[in-house]
Amino acid sequence: MTRADGRTPDQLRPVSFELGVQRNPAGSVLVTFGDTRVLCAASVEEGAPRFRNRRGWVTAEYAMLPGSTSERAFRERKGAGGRSKEIERLIGRSLRAVVDLDALPDVTVTVDCDVLEADGGTRTASITGGWVALVQALRSIDAAEAVTGQVAAISVGVIDGEPRLDLPYEEDVRAEVDMNVVATADGRLVEVQGTAEGEPFDRAALDRLLDLALAGCSELFAHQITALGTTTEDGR
Repeated sequence: MTRADGRTPDQLRPVSFELGVQRNPAGSVLVTFGDTRVLCAASVEEGAPRFRNRRGWVTAEYAMLPGSTSERAFRERKGAGGRSKEIERLIGRSLRAVVDLDALPDVTVTVDCDVLEADGGTRTASITGGWVALVQALRSIDAAEAVTGQVAAISVGVIDGEPRLDLPYEEDVRAEVDMNVVATADGRLVEVQGTAEGEPFDRAALDRLLDLALAGCSELFAHQITALGTTTEDGR
């Protein structure tokens, strides 16, 4: 079945990475999933949190800019709201899953993910682009060896009874099952967030969605490597 945007059920939206879009951060990339665009910038600061005992740390922040949606999004002036905080934690966990923190110097790397245009999949684009920005930042401090692998994320769902990959907003809002999958390039799962919006789904449906997501992530891994100009899965 052909979707409204002309894609097949197992097809990603057009994906692109534009590196070096900001001068000041150690790493920056504008990642595009269809009409969703997220600016990911990785900054390196001296000193890690006290609990790290002079060993490195990787964290993330996430925000939707006011013009990113059809109705103006409000700025979160007093810290991240509940949704943004949950997404920040997801991004941070996902990036730390592929970094040997003990191999980092006493620094904190913060990956800021600012949504410029939102059309579904902002958290998955943030994770996928965030890894690219993170690798650039670690290269800048000669710590690329701390990266142990790749991580990417993609959405999947069931719409009109059909499993589909990489949902735009139009599909996401009416999905019978909505799921985000974070995976590493060696086929392991970092996180699976899946919800039945109505009728519960069975194990067979879950397996189909996971297979679809992992296939999509495989394509994203290739895009990441091409963007960074590397041939290895750890981005060195």
